[in-house]
Amino acid sequence: MGLALAVGGCAPTAVRQSIASANQTPVTLPTQTGLEAVMGRTASVITGQLGAAALDVREGEARKLQFAGPICVLDAYLYPPSGRGEPIVTYVDARRLDGSDFDRASCLAALTAQRQVR
Repeated sequence: MGLALAVGGCAPTAVRQSIASANQTPVTLPTQTGLEAVMGRTASVITGQLGAAALDVREGEARKLQFAGPICVLDAYLYPPSGRGEPIVTYVDARRLDGSDFDRASCLAALTAQRQVR
């Protein structure tokens, strides 16, 4: 009897998970539209996407590339993977021109669109 109650107690959870999985619609995201377009990429790749950086600061093996557009500023921080090799983007930060926070993916999209218009 105790085993039946223990097994019976697990069934509703399994059913709920199946229903939730069945109701989810797979979403296909367009390639390279979010931060994945720059994360893990080298400086040459992101400057190819966004154009020349407005600011390029190197400190030891670390590097910060800053891209400025009409609505936001994007800072990409690059570090060598495992301390060796060509630095790659490991963090991205964005802000409005007045210094207030701005969504990173939206800023990247705006800078990419600006580059494509030119």
